[in-house]
Amino acid sequence: MTAIPDPKHASSAGDFIALYTALEKLGIDIWLDGGWGVDALLGKQTRPHEDIDIVIQQQDLPKLREHLAREDYTDRPRDDTSPWNFVLGDGAGRLIDVHAIVFDEEGNGLYGPVEQGVMYPAESLTGIGEIGGHTVRCISAAWLVKFHSGYTLCENDYRDVSALCEKFSLPLPEAFADFAK
Repeated sequence: MTAIPDPKHASSAGDFIALYTALEKLGIDIWLDGGWGVDALLGKQTRPHEDIDIVIQQQDLPKLREHLAREDYTDRPRDDTSPWNFVLGDGAGRLIDVHAIVFDEEGNGLYGPVEQGVMYPAESLTGIGEIGGHTVRCISAAWLVKFHSGYTLCENDYRDVSALCEKFSLPLPEAFADFAK
C-alpha cells in the first residue's frame, strides 16, 4: 500500500503497522475501525487520515495506556471523551481514537454503559483486511457501512461507503442517495 502524503494529516500506514505489531506483542487484540478500517478492507489507502481508530477490550486499557505513554502519547480531551472512547496523541500530531469494549456472553462488544445498549455486534468484529502487506483485524464491511449513520455525513463518508458497497456487493444506504446524484 502506498501512503498518500498530506502534511495536515499525521496518520500513516507505518504508524498503524507499528502500533498493531507492538500491541500484538503485548497480547492486546485490536480491530481497526474508521477510515483506516475502510482502507484495510479495500486493501489500499484511499485518502489521508487524521487519526487511527481502534477497538480494544476494556481490560487491555491499562497495558495500552502504559505502552503509549512510553511513546509520549497523552490524552487529547474532546467533547465526547469518556472512559470507553478517548483520543491519545503525541507531539508529532499522531492521534489514536480508542473505542473500548467489554464482551458479553454472546461475543458482542458492549461499548459504554450496558443500559445504553450500544455495541459492536459479534459479527462486526470479523473483518480481515490488509495494510502495508500486513493482515489485520478490522470491523467487517457490512458493519462499517451500517456504522456510517446517525451523524452528519460528508463526502469522505460517501466515498468510503460507496467503495465498500461496490467491493463487497452491498446496497448503498438511502442516507447516501443525495451524494450519489
